[in-house]
Order: sequence, then C-alpha cells, then structure tokens
Amino acid sequence: MYVKENGLTWEIYDSIRRYAPMQQYDKEDIIQALKNTLYSAVIYDEEKPIAIGRVVGDGRITFFIKDVVVHPDYRKKHIGSMIVNNLLDYIESCSCKNPYIGLMAMPNTEKFYEKFGFITRPNERYGSGMICLDRKKDGNS
Repeated sequence: MYVKENGLTWEIYDSIRRYAPMQQYDKEDIIQALKNTLYSAVIYDEEKPIAIGRVVGDGRITFFIKDVVVHPDYRKKHIGSMIVNNLLDYIESCSCKNPYIGLMAMPNTEKFYEKFGFITRPNERYGSGMICLDRKKDGNS
C-alpha cells in the first residue's frame, strides 16, 4: 500500500465516497471542489484506490479535514489512521502555531477521531458544532 498526495480525481472521489453515507454530488461540483482543495491523499493497494481524505481551509490558520473514507474491505486495518495522520502531517507542515483544525465526524466515528486529539462538542468550553445543508442559493430559506 502507498499514499499518493494530491492525486484525488473526481472519479476516485465519487467512487470511494459511495461507500459512506455521504451526500453525492455532480461531476462538475466535485471537479470545482477538488480545485479548491488544499491537500488530498489517496491510499492505493497496488493500483486500486482504497481510501481518501482531503484538507480544505485557508492554508495557515483554519483547516477542515473532509471526506475521510475507507473502502469496506479495508476497514479495521489502520488505513483510516494512515489517511488522518497524512492529513495532519500536511497541516503541521504549513500551519501557524495553534491552528484551528476541524472536522464533522460521521455517526459512531467520534472515538476514532479522539485518538488524534479531536474533542466532541458541545463541552464545558465549546458550544455545539453546527452545519447548514439546506440553504437555497439565493440566500432565502
């Protein structure tokens, strides 16, 4: 197995994300999103892509880990840890001191991310993380 940095194509993105309960997107939207990605990693088993992950953000202070998905045949084999460690190494290589690193965990994956130092919100110091998925393009809800 090996990691290919910044080798995430729309085809790989689309096919691997289908193994997780994630929103599916049109090809054109995926291509644009990948153009705006700071960093991506694809893990291959020989020539077969088996896991992906990417980082979005401003490249210095704020980073979000996105789209961490492992093919079902390769789960529970530390492939997810390989991806997350690779993404965190990238962030460490270019961030300022004490960057904000966020992610939105899929259900039942919180314990996995806690191994890397992520915390669950809300807690005594931080409020709830929030998302907006159904906002119309014209800004009216």
